[in-house]
Amino acid sequence: MLAEGIAAPDLTLPDQTGEPVSLADFRGRWLVLWWFPKAFTSG
Repeated sequence: MLAEGIAAPDLTLPDQTGEPVSLADFRGRWLVLWWFPKAFTSG
C-alpha cells in the first residue's frame, strides 16, 4: 500500500489498443489511473 505523498513505483501496462504505456511517460504531469479489479472475474 502506498502512503499519500509517496511516488508510485514505475510500471508499464497495456493501453486500450494493447500498446505498452509506462508511468514514466507521464512524469511531471497529472495522471489518473482507472481500473476495474473485478471486471473479468466471476462473482
